[in-house]
Amino acid sequence: MRYSSIEILMGAVVLVTAIFFLIIGMQSIDTKQKDGYNLSLIFGSSAGLRNGDDVKISGINVGKIINLDLDPEDYNAKIKIVVKSEVKIPDDSSARITSSSLLGGNFLDIIPGSSETYMKSNDVIYDTSDSVSFMEMLGKVIFSKQ
Repeated sequence: MRYSSIEILMGAVVLVTAIFFLIIGMQSIDTKQKDGYNLSLIFGSSAGLRNGDDVKISGINVGKIINLDLDPEDYNAKIKIVVKSEVKIPDDSSARITSSSLLGGNFLDIIPGSSETYMKSNDVIYDTSDSVSFMEMLGKVIFSKQ
């Protein structure tokens, strides 16, 4: 089977274009948090969070999740995050797990408090809200008595 030179040329163009977009995509990924301070959060359930998921305040990325662990004493989820050093979080802040779409993709949302004192490295946020499972809500609606 013989290939024409146009087919070979078009294949090469497609291959070079794919490599170009792969390089551009890899350069745009911010995989490391450059600087910041660590915080811990205690949740009843981590509800689909993963290492590397975003931490947001008012919809703006301010950090990343760096570790998910189970507390062996009370079986709660202990989540460690790193927050950009220029972002100061009041010590009466709360947090919740929020989904970014119906298809999944959870992130950690911090709701800033009104305190004049700010959290320091290795502080813990205890005022947290677990995410509401879509399947649990659907089950309650379907099986609730009318």
